[in-house]
Amino acid sequence: MARTPATPPPPPVPTGPACLKALPSGCELLVQVVPNASRTQVAGLHDGALRVRLMAPPIEGRANAALVQWLADELGLPRRSVQLVAGGTGRRKRLHLDADAATVGRWLQQQNLAGD
Repeated sequence: MARTPATPPPPPVPTGPACLKALPSGCELLVQVVPNASRTQVAGLHDGALRVRLMAPPIEGRANAALVQWLADELGLPRRSVQLVAGGTGRRKRLHLDADAATVGRWLQQQNLAGD
């Protein structure tokens, strides 16, 4: 009996930036925060996370609140749909978004991200 050569598996389909992870209940976004900036804006990708410059200072949770509110406004979501899951006291944060990963991925593409 002749064996047929095994075909290699297809390459994985890219699902978007490494900072975005699809979940059954929405998606998760990894963010690197730079507080005390002159304005709030996306500043590209850094080490697998979305870098966001925030005007708010990192005092008494103000930067976290500003990040959640800004993301909700940018994505057109109610504030309750953006929750800080991890990183409350650090610069690297993980947020759960009650939104489709494809929608968030399109928003990320519109930000003209350039990886560092």
